Amino acid sequence: MPELPDILVYIEALESRIAGARIVSVDLKSPFLLRTAKPPVSEVKGATVQQLRRIGKRIAIGCDKDIWLVLHLMIAGRLHWNRKSGKVLASITFSTGTFSTGTLNLTEAGSQHRASLHLVAGEEGLKSLDPGGVEVLDCTFDEFDAALRRENHTLKRALTDPHLFSGIGNAYSDEILHHARLSPVALSQKLTADDSRRLFESTCAVLRDWIERLRAEASGGFPEKVTAFREGMAVHGRFKQPCPVCGMPVQRIRYASNETNYCARCQAGGKVLADRSLSRLLGADWPRSIEEIA
Repeated sequence: MPELPDILVYIEALESRIAGARIVSVDLKSPFLLRTAKPPVSEVKGATVQQLRRIGKRIAIGCDKDIWLVLHLMIAGRLHWNRKSGKVLASITFSTGTFSTGTLNLTEAGSQHRASLHLVAGEEGLKSLDPGGVEVLDCTFDEFDAALRRENHTLKRALTDPHLFSGIGNAYSDEILHHARLSPVALSQKLTADDSRRLFESTCAVLRDWIERLRAEASGGFPEKVTAFREGMAVHGRFKQPCPVCGMPVQRIRYASNETNYCARCQAGGKVLADRSLSRLLGADWPRSIEEIA
């Protein structure tokens, strides 16, 4: 799922292409995409794009009459730009927005249809779609610490809770926790002040670093290689590969359709954290330390 760095780079690419452009049409090719009825899509035909904004992991496109098109790409949704108006990329296109400057296509792989488009009016409409999490790159340490300790969650869950922190998901939370050398299953209300400060600094550092990396990768073009698994990540998506700090194999905890990647030595004091399903299956054979699997 595109997260804060990916969404910011998407928005920057869109600003240079559609800010000030006129919306010629919005062609919805899937009945699953549009999640609101008022205002109708016809309201934005002929409107001018006034501004773009990030709302958590959503892309908000503001038009005349203070109407906003708000896109949530979810896991498999991606955006594609073509300077030739009206050109549709492929049969998997779920939506085509034609502007006076080109065409924006939304595609979604798979069959679950999780991507969404909301049309809302004004700031109140935008607020209804905002989970309210703290903007880490704009907040103070005290604001970060207060949000972190509001609930006694694991650090992984706290960082990815959109009601606590805005725009952080599965991939960058792994990178942040590795950078901070903190266990993903440590409880937020039991962190020391120093640990919380380190987590705050790592969160800012990792997000800023990846924003700059993605900007450099796009090099002024439209970002077409948006993925949760990127070359250069320390642990996310690198199960069994060597930790770039200590060289031990990266471990993972699997749950539902997600997984947490971490370094047992750097983050967990050498302990291999239990995987709910696999550790139960293996019982006494489940390795308790990195020495048992090295």
